[in-house]
Amino acid sequence: MIKLGVNIDHVATLRQARYPTGLGPSPLAPAEPDLLAAARLCEKAGAHGITVHLREDRRHIQDRDVFLLRKKIKTRLNLEMAATPGILRVALRVRPDSVCLVPEKRREVTTEGGLDVLADSRNLGRVIPQLQKAGIRVSLFIDVAPAQIVRAADLGANMVELHTGAFANAPTLKKRAGEVARLRYAAGLAQAAGLIVNAGHGINYENVGALLSIPRLHEFNIGHSIICRAVAVGLETAVREMLRLMNPSRG
Repeated sequence: MIKLGVNIDHVATLRQARYPTGLGPSPLAPAEPDLLAAARLCEKAGAHGITVHLREDRRHIQDRDVFLLRKKIKTRLNLEMAATPGILRVALRVRPDSVCLVPEKRREVTTEGGLDVLADSRNLGRVIPQLQKAGIRVSLFIDVAPAQIVRAADLGANMVELHTGAFANAPTLKKRAGEVARLRYAAGLAQAAGLIVNAGHGINYENVGALLSIPRLHEFNIGHSIICRAVAVGLETAVREMLRLMNPSRG
Protein backbone atom coordinates (compact mmCIF):
# COMPACT_ATOMS: atom_id res chain seq x y z
CA MET A 1 0.00 0.00 0.00
CA ILE A 2 1.28 3.45 -0.92
CA LYS A 3 1.02 5.85 1.99
CA LEU A 4 -0.30 9.41 1.77
CA GLY A 5 1.26 12.41 3.40
CA VAL A 6 -1.04 15.43 3.12
CA ASN A 7 0.67 18.79 2.82
CA ILE A 8 -1.51 21.38 4.56
CA ASP A 9 0.59 24.47 3.75
CA HIS A 10 -2.22 26.05 1.76
CA VAL A 11 -4.61 25.89 4.67
CA ALA A 12 -2.12 28.24 6.32
CA THR A 13 -1.88 30.27 3.09
CA LEU A 14 -5.61 31.03 3.35
CA ARG A 15 -5.26 31.91 7.03
CA GLN A 16 -2.33 34.26 6.39
CA ALA A 17 -4.28 36.10 3.68
CA ARG A 18 -6.60 37.41 6.40
CA TYR A 19 -4.34 37.16 9.46
CA PRO A 20 -0.71 37.96 8.52
CA THR A 21 0.53 37.18 12.03
CA GLY A 22 -1.18 33.80 12.01
CA LEU A 23 -3.23 34.85 15.04
CA GLY A 24 -6.77 36.16 15.23
CA PRO A 25 -7.60 39.58 16.71
CA SER A 26 -8.79 38.09 20.02
CA PRO A 27 -9.50 34.78 21.80
CA LEU A 28 -13.13 35.24 20.77
CA ALA A 29 -12.14 35.70 17.13
CA PRO A 30 -9.42 33.13 16.36
CA ALA A 31 -7.64 32.96 13.02
CA GLU A 32 -9.36 30.82 10.43
CA PRO A 33 -8.97 28.27 8.99
CA ASP A 34 -7.64 26.25 11.91
CA LEU A 35 -4.52 24.36 10.82
CA LEU A 36 -4.73 21.75 13.57
CA ALA A 37 -8.38 21.07 12.77
CA ALA A 38 -7.40 20.52 9.13
CA ALA A 39 -4.65 18.10 10.15
CA ARG A 40 -7.08 16.15 12.31
CA LEU A 41 -9.57 15.87 9.44
CA CYS A 42 -6.80 14.46 7.24
CA GLU A 43 -5.95 11.92 9.93
CA LYS A 44 -9.60 10.98 10.38
CA ALA A 45 -9.86 10.34 6.65
CA GLY A 46 -6.91 7.93 6.76
CA ALA A 47 -3.86 10.04 5.88
CA HIS A 48 -0.67 8.43 7.09
CA GLY A 49 1.13 11.67 7.83
CA ILE A 50 0.98 15.45 7.81
CA THR A 51 3.53 17.50 5.87
CA VAL A 52 4.29 21.19 6.35
CA HIS A 53 7.00 23.37 4.83
CA LEU A 54 8.50 25.88 7.23
CA ARG A 55 9.91 28.37 4.76
CA GLU A 56 12.53 30.95 5.65
CA ASP A 57 10.12 33.78 4.75
CA ARG A 58 7.31 32.18 6.83
CA ARG A 59 4.85 32.88 4.02
CA HIS A 60 2.37 30.29 5.33
CA ILE A 61 3.46 27.88 8.05
CA GLN A 62 4.67 29.58 11.25
CA ASP A 63 7.02 28.21 13.89
CA ARG A 64 4.21 27.81 16.42
CA ASP A 65 2.24 25.74 13.87
CA VAL A 66 5.01 23.17 13.71
CA PHE A 67 5.31 22.92 17.50
CA LEU A 68 1.53 22.60 17.88
CA LEU A 69 1.26 19.89 15.22
CA ARG A 70 4.14 17.96 16.75
CA LYS A 71 2.32 17.98 20.09
CA LYS A 72 -1.22 17.29 18.91
CA ILE A 73 -1.36 15.11 15.80
CA LYS A 74 -1.50 11.32 16.07
CA THR A 75 0.19 10.40 12.79
CA ARG A 76 3.66 11.28 11.54
CA LEU A 77 4.85 14.85 11.14
CA ASN A 78 7.03 15.46 8.10
CA LEU A 79 8.79 18.83 7.99
CA GLU A 80 9.92 20.20 4.65
CA MET A 81 12.79 22.65 5.11
CA ALA A 82 15.83 24.23 3.57
CA ALA A 83 19.16 23.08 5.01
CA THR A 84 19.88 26.44 6.63
CA PRO A 85 21.08 27.13 10.19
CA GLY A 86 17.93 28.94 11.36
CA ILE A 87 15.48 26.33 10.15
CA LEU A 88 17.75 23.55 11.37
CA ARG A 89 17.59 24.98 14.89
CA VAL A 90 13.78 24.88 14.77
CA ALA A 91 13.76 21.30 13.47
CA LEU A 92 16.08 20.12 16.23
CA ARG A 93 13.75 21.65 18.82
CA VAL A 94 10.56 20.29 17.24
CA ARG A 95 11.94 16.83 16.42
CA PRO A 96 9.44 15.83 13.73
CA ASP A 97 9.30 12.19 12.69
CA SER A 98 10.99 13.04 9.41
CA VAL A 99 12.48 15.96 7.55
CA CYS A 100 12.55 16.44 3.79
CA LEU A 101 15.35 18.78 2.76
CA VAL A 102 14.33 20.92 -0.19
CA PRO A 103 15.79 23.83 -2.18
CA GLU A 104 14.20 27.17 -1.55
CA LYS A 105 14.01 30.43 -3.48
CA ARG A 106 12.29 33.53 -2.15
CA ARG A 107 10.50 34.41 -5.40
CA GLU A 108 9.21 30.94 -6.27
CA VAL A 109 5.52 30.15 -5.90
CA THR A 110 6.32 26.61 -4.82
CA THR A 111 9.43 24.44 -4.85
CA GLU A 112 10.61 24.48 -8.46
CA GLY A 113 13.04 21.57 -8.57
CA GLY A 114 15.12 19.14 -6.62
CA LEU A 115 18.17 19.70 -4.49
CA ASP A 116 21.54 19.74 -6.20
CA VAL A 117 22.97 17.13 -3.86
CA LEU A 118 26.30 17.10 -5.68
CA ALA A 119 26.84 20.84 -5.37
CA ASP A 120 25.58 21.03 -1.77
CA SER A 121 27.24 17.86 -0.47
CA ARG A 122 29.38 19.65 2.09
CA ASN A 123 26.44 21.39 3.77
CA LEU A 124 24.17 18.36 3.54
CA GLY A 125 26.93 16.23 5.00
CA ARG A 126 26.78 18.41 8.12
CA VAL A 127 23.01 18.76 8.37
CA ILE A 128 21.94 15.14 7.80
CA PRO A 129 23.87 13.66 10.76
CA GLN A 130 22.61 16.37 13.12
CA LEU A 131 19.00 15.56 12.26
CA GLN A 132 19.53 11.82 12.48
CA LYS A 133 21.29 12.13 15.83
CA ALA A 134 18.09 13.80 17.10
CA GLY A 135 16.07 10.77 15.96
CA ILE A 136 14.74 12.39 12.78
CA ARG A 137 14.66 10.44 9.54
CA VAL A 138 15.99 12.43 6.60
CA SER A 139 14.71 12.56 3.04
CA LEU A 140 16.23 14.54 0.17
CA PHE A 141 13.92 16.06 -2.46
CA ILE A 142 15.73 15.38 -5.72
CA ASP A 143 15.26 15.43 -9.47
CA VAL A 144 15.19 12.18 -11.43
CA ALA A 145 18.96 11.97 -11.99
CA PRO A 146 21.10 8.91 -11.20
CA ALA A 147 24.07 10.94 -9.93
CA GLN A 148 21.84 12.75 -7.43
CA ILE A 149 20.43 9.45 -6.16
CA VAL A 150 23.85 7.87 -5.72
CA ARG A 151 25.14 10.90 -3.85
CA ALA A 152 22.06 10.96 -1.59
CA ALA A 153 22.83 7.38 -0.58
CA ASP A 154 26.51 8.21 -0.05
CA LEU A 155 25.52 11.03 2.33
CA GLY A 156 23.50 8.61 4.47
CA ALA A 157 19.99 9.87 3.76
CA ASN A 158 17.21 7.52 4.82
CA MET A 159 14.92 8.41 1.93
CA VAL A 160 14.61 10.34 -1.29
CA GLU A 161 11.50 12.09 -2.57
CA LEU A 162 11.50 12.06 -6.35
CA HIS A 163 10.42 15.35 -7.87
CA THR A 164 7.45 14.54 -10.10
CA GLY A 165 7.11 18.01 -11.64
CA ALA A 166 8.22 16.97 -15.15
CA PHE A 167 5.72 14.11 -15.03
CA ALA A 168 2.89 16.34 -13.80
CA ASN A 169 3.60 19.02 -16.42
CA ALA A 170 4.02 16.67 -19.39
CA PRO A 171 2.00 18.08 -22.34
CA THR A 172 1.07 14.72 -23.89
CA LEU A 173 0.32 11.20 -22.70
CA LYS A 174 3.36 9.95 -24.62
CA LYS A 175 5.66 12.34 -22.79
CA ARG A 176 3.98 11.49 -19.51
CA ALA A 177 4.69 7.81 -20.14
CA GLY A 178 8.32 8.72 -20.79
CA GLU A 179 8.50 10.51 -17.44
CA VAL A 180 6.95 7.50 -15.70
CA ALA A 181 9.69 5.33 -17.23
CA ARG A 182 12.34 7.73 -15.91
CA LEU A 183 10.76 7.70 -12.47
CA ARG A 184 10.59 3.90 -12.51
CA TYR A 185 14.29 3.65 -13.33
CA ALA A 186 15.22 6.22 -10.68
CA ALA A 187 13.09 4.49 -8.06
CA GLY A 188 14.76 1.16 -8.80
CA LEU A 189 18.21 2.71 -8.54
CA ALA A 190 17.34 4.37 -5.22
CA GLN A 191 15.87 1.17 -3.80
CA ALA A 192 18.98 -0.78 -4.83
CA ALA A 193 21.04 1.81 -2.94
CA GLY A 194 19.03 1.13 0.21
CA LEU A 195 16.86 4.26 0.08
CA ILE A 196 13.15 4.46 0.80
CA VAL A 197 11.46 6.13 -2.18
CA ASN A 198 8.72 8.75 -1.92
CA ALA A 199 7.36 11.02 -4.63
CA GLY A 200 5.77 14.43 -4.77
CA HIS A 201 5.02 17.63 -6.69
CA GLY A 202 2.05 18.18 -8.96
CA ILE A 203 0.41 14.83 -8.23
CA ASN A 204 -3.35 15.15 -8.56
CA TYR A 205 -6.57 13.17 -8.94
CA GLU A 206 -6.19 12.87 -12.71
CA ASN A 207 -2.55 11.76 -12.95
CA VAL A 208 -1.90 9.76 -9.78
CA GLY A 209 -2.99 6.50 -11.42
CA ALA A 210 -0.12 6.70 -13.91
CA LEU A 211 2.39 6.43 -11.05
CA LEU A 212 0.98 3.22 -9.64
CA SER A 213 3.00 1.10 -12.08
CA ILE A 214 6.21 2.07 -10.27
CA PRO A 215 7.06 -0.76 -7.86
CA ARG A 216 7.57 -0.30 -4.14
CA LEU A 217 6.91 3.43 -3.87
CA HIS A 218 6.51 4.17 -0.17
CA GLU A 219 4.62 7.48 0.01
CA PHE A 220 3.14 10.29 -2.04
CA ASN A 221 3.20 13.77 -0.54
CA ILE A 222 0.29 15.73 -1.99
CA GLY A 223 -0.98 19.15 -0.98
CA HIS A 224 -2.32 21.63 -3.50
CA SER A 225 -4.63 19.25 -5.35
CA ILE A 226 -6.20 17.90 -2.15
CA ILE A 227 -6.79 21.37 -0.71
CA CYS A 228 -8.34 22.49 -4.01
CA ARG A 229 -10.63 19.47 -4.07
CA ALA A 230 -11.57 20.14 -0.46
CA VAL A 231 -13.15 23.46 -1.47
CA ALA A 232 -15.80 21.48 -3.34
CA VAL A 233 -16.25 18.34 -1.25
CA GLY A 234 -14.63 18.98 2.13
CA LEU A 235 -11.19 17.99 3.34
CA GLU A 236 -12.11 14.60 4.76
CA THR A 237 -13.78 13.49 1.54
CA ALA A 238 -10.93 14.88 -0.57
CA VAL A 239 -8.39 12.80 1.35
CA ARG A 240 -10.51 9.65 1.15
CA GLU A 241 -10.92 10.07 -2.61
CA MET A 242 -7.17 10.38 -3.10
CA LEU A 243 -6.49 7.32 -0.97
CA ARG A 244 -8.92 5.28 -3.08
CA LEU A 245 -7.18 6.35 -6.28
CA MET A 246 -3.76 5.56 -4.84
CA ASN A 247 -4.73 2.09 -3.70
CA PRO A 248 -7.56 0.90 -5.96
CA SER A 249 -7.09 -2.77 -5.02
CA ARG A 250 -8.06 -1.89 -1.46
CA GLY A 251 -11.39 -0.43 -2.57
